[in-house]
Amino acid sequence: MQELWSYFKNLFNQAESSSPSEPLIHEMIERSEAEREDYDQWKKQLVCRRLQDWLNNQYAIYCVAPDDIDEALDFLDTPSSKGFVVHFFKTRYSERDIQHFFDYLKEQVLALNYRTQISDLRTYQRPDWVETVQRHYLKPRPPFMRKDVELKASGLPLERFDQRFGNVMIEMDLRNERPHYLKFRATSYKDHLFTEAEEFRDLMQAILV
Repeated sequence: MQELWSYFKNLFNQAESSSPSEPLIHEMIERSEAEREDYDQWKKQLVCRRLQDWLNNQYAIYCVAPDDIDEALDFLDTPSSKGFVVHFFKTRYSERDIQHFFDYLKEQVLALNYRTQISDLRTYQRPDWVETVQRHYLKPRPPFMRKDVELKASGLPLERFDQRFGNVMIEMDLRNERPHYLKFRATSYKDHLFTEAEEFRDLMQAILV
């Protein structure tokens, strides 16, 4: 009994001390076989197509009239980062739809010659809710490997890495286990080691086909 009490006491202490740098729970995302099968079925359903069409239409509106987009959506546009945030708590989509769309976006980016850097889950104890953040972090696959020092020493031209659209972060935020928002962000580099990033509109078109 004493050991059980110590376990729960330690768990509560961890919850009180959790912070952005020290989550209460941190684990890798691993979908079960049943979840993967359900995901494959979901991709064939109308709701998947509806989400893609909605985002496509809203992005088209944003490009010509930014103030007229749906209140459940925001677009990010800075010199280095571009993307969108879907405030799913303002919509009627189910938790199943949102989780599958989160994984669908990852699958679409992987098809663009990207690789998964990390897919993880972090849980934090906030003052008024328990926050869970799932994220997929993806990077473009380099077409070649080289050592800068050796290239410089040899006198050969310094080749650059093709960054495509930059690094891609997909985050799904849940509060008390209810989906709150989904953020999709592509961050590019302004550096002589990298090629110029491709246009974000091309990324949007590629992931929402």
